[in-house]
Amino acid sequence: MDLQREDFDSKKKRLKKIINRLKKLYPSPKCHLDYSNPLELLVGCILSAQCTDKRVNEVTKHLFKKYKTAADYAEANQREFENEIRTTGFFRNKARSIIKSTRVLDKKYDGNIPAVMEKLTELDGVGRKTANVVLGNAFGEPAIIVDTHIKRLSRRLNLSNKNDPDKIEFDLMDLVPRDKWTFFSLALGDHGRTICKARKPLCKICNINHLCPSKGLYD
Repeated sequence: MDLQREDFDSKKKRLKKIINRLKKLYPSPKCHLDYSNPLELLVGCILSAQCTDKRVNEVTKHLFKKYKTAADYAEANQREFENEIRTTGFFRNKARSIIKSTRVLDKKYDGNIPAVMEKLTELDGVGRKTANVVLGNAFGEPAIIVDTHIKRLSRRLNLSNKNDPDKIEFDLMDLVPRDKWTFFSLALGDHGRTICKARKPLCKICNINHLCPSKGLYD
């Protein structure tokens, strides 16, 4: 595939084909973190930094039974809470972030999670990625979620040549139709988990390889 001749409009047309194929492959993609409300998803996202979703779900299965509200987290004993989330790694920083952010939620928002990017990113430990996960999954707002899979596949598919997740997000916002932002993020993430893996992408069985400039580079 000749990237030198692909202008912005051509890239959008190719991406439209990719999205249509992803719809068939992953018709109902979902967030891999277990949660039942926006607060649980926010906590799960903070815990997921440098940790697998599987491990986080094992921890939150017990955590969510004990801590029901923002006030519950805000009033938690720091050391005790650290021990409860220890297996997610970086537990001291994560405990500090969760307790600090939930104190703000309790005092400023009556324990509710604001469905606004600017307000979410004011919380300790919450960047654009976490905010987009919450907005897209808990509130149904259009959101481009740049996790490690989206970052990798965006480069392989030549959708962005940036390294900074925020810049990748903005590139994708320009290319992907707004009403497809969340679906695209979740579906492409699933494709990264199952087919376009980090070390050895399965190009030969990839159903979008005819739309990928990187096809065959990893054989």
